[in-house]
Amino acid sequence: MQRLDDVQVKQKFQSMQQQAKQNAQKLAERIQNLNGVPADSEGVSGKMHSFMHKVMLTNDTREIIKDALKGVDQYGVEYSEELLRGDLDPESKKVVEEVIETSRMQAEVLRNLLH
Repeated sequence: MQRLDDVQVKQKFQSMQQQAKQNAQKLAERIQNLNGVPADSEGVSGKMHSFMHKVMLTNDTREIIKDALKGVDQYGVEYSEELLRGDLDPESKKVVEEVIETSRMQAEVLRNLLH
């Protein structure tokens, strides 16, 4: 985000980053409630971090937005949809569906920034 000059775009990215952290926290809490241990390395939070790092490789705002959109589509939607195809209990399914919905909204925000 340090390379974004447009204040409005930067604010959108900051908001999306907070949403991603909240989603990762929801997933971690659900895993803990099921007596599991959430991963600290990769997983949603790790993939989001890797994605954000990749996005910052360019100074071109439009390219940053395109890369962010690709990341949201791949990690936020596609990865989460893979989880839904698994054998989830109703509460876990609800949490994953919330993550997907947030990601879809973020993707729409990014698409609007490109137009």
